[in-house]
Amino acid sequence: MNRVTSNSVLVGDSHLPLRDVVAAELRRLILDGSLPPGERLVEDRLAQQLGVSRNPIREAMRVLEAEGFLDVVSRRGAFVAKLSVRQADDLFHVRLALEPLGARLAAAASAEEPNTELLARAWAILGLVNDSGPEQDRDTLATLHTELHSLIFEMSRNDYLIAIAIPMVKRGQWLLRQNSQLQTPSAWSEHHGLIAAIEAGDADLAEAAARHHVLSVRNSLRPRLEPA
Repeated sequence: MNRVTSNSVLVGDSHLPLRDVVAAELRRLILDGSLPPGERLVEDRLAQQLGVSRNPIREAMRVLEAEGFLDVVSRRGAFVAKLSVRQADDLFHVRLALEPLGARLAAAASAEEPNTELLARAWAILGLVNDSGPEQDRDTLATLHTELHSLIFEMSRNDYLIAIAIPMVKRGQWLLRQNSQLQTPSAWSEHHGLIAAIEAGDADLAEAAARHHVLSVRNSLRPRLEPA
């Protein structure tokens, strides 16, 4: 059984509401694979490792259950969820609605006044992946992929869209980390055209590129998912 790594944060030292802090830390551990799909979560062990009492652990687990990260089975406990084909399809339906919109708004905003800092970071991520290629580990690539897609939504300058979309992007990171071949160049090639369209302020092209990318990823991932 996997254990939470020694560099986990002692969230009991935080001044934020413990339920939210613990939920954020458990979510991070799930997303980065420290708590893998199917792992049973033991309240006492997590409380000791995170430096909190059992109560905020229990409350945080209810939050993560509502978000779909945990499955709670009567008389057996809480387990890190496994994404089924149906759940992945649900996620991609939302991505198909939000990511083309985010790319269109990002390009429109760029046409008015480019966000040079965010664009530079997007190109830097693509350059880093291009230079390192297969040498990068899957966790790092998944994190960079999440940051890149988050940057696109940030470039939209639409606070409502950002608030809705960033959690979706993070959930997508979990799916990609488990199933995607991010270490292959083809997994990143479509991002170059997408960022270029946003930088050029071409809203139609950016929207089309984002939709094509989401469909391409969905088609490549679906055969690797477990049946619902």
